[in-house]
Amino acid sequence: LYIPVILWVLWCEDESQGLRLGILMLTSTWINGTCKILLKQPRPYDLAPSVGRGFESTYGIPSGHAQMALTFWFPLSRWWGAGLFRLGAVLFILLISFTRLYLGLHFPTDILAGWLMGGLVLAAYYLGERPLQRVAAVGGTRLCMISVALMALGMNALGPDLRLGGLFLGFGTGYVLMLSRFPFSAKALVRDKYPRPFILLARYALGSAGAVLLHLGLETVVLWEITPYALTHFLHYAVLGFWATAGAPWLFLHLGLAAPGPKTR
Repeated sequence: LYIPVILWVLWCEDESQGLRLGILMLTSTWINGTCKILLKQPRPYDLAPSVGRGFESTYGIPSGHAQMALTFWFPLSRWWGAGLFRLGAVLFILLISFTRLYLGLHFPTDILAGWLMGGLVLAAYYLGERPLQRVAAVGGTRLCMISVALMALGMNALGPDLRLGGLFLGFGTGYVLMLSRFPFSAKALVRDKYPRPFILLARYALGSAGAVLLHLGLETVVLWEITPYALTHFLHYAVLGFWATAGAPWLFLHLGLAAPGPKTR
């Protein structure tokens, strides 16, 4: 669910919000996986097999589902701020977390830890967003590219899953390149009109099809036999992230499905 919604926001709603949501989810996922490896807490069914109604290959604390649900639905409820949507987001966060208890996959403390970590990620984002924007505006494209690369390197050095570092690198550098070379605006007027539903659906269909083709091609043909396993995964997901923020927007602009926005230096 998360990836299709992030791509819809990025391509069809507001590209800057799509970037924020994507970075939030990647960062939160990386923090969750790293904490699991460090803490190494067993799951309930490891201690009492009779309670297990499901299976996960990772450790228990903090709950990834609880953390991701909070990280994902809270900012969406602020952007799509209708009262019923906000209520639904809260209920969804609670229900997702409850299912993890019901399935015997987490202790209550795992759920609380997931909410805590998700809250810390959101707090860091909301407190740091404007200072980071000011630094990026002063430093320009080069500083942004270097910063994204260093973050991806840190994620690879400390985290258990190289795909996250690759996605972060491609997603971030693609967005910076897009803003500086061929700025794309998801909500800009197209032929002096607000994008109609069929234009938005065309963007989403083309962008999604491109991502699927790249994923299948890279997984089966291009890199698999010529690079080490870890590097393959890193490059594979870096290309997918780059497609989301640069490749697909470039295609939309050249097909007349979107209009350009302001350039950055």
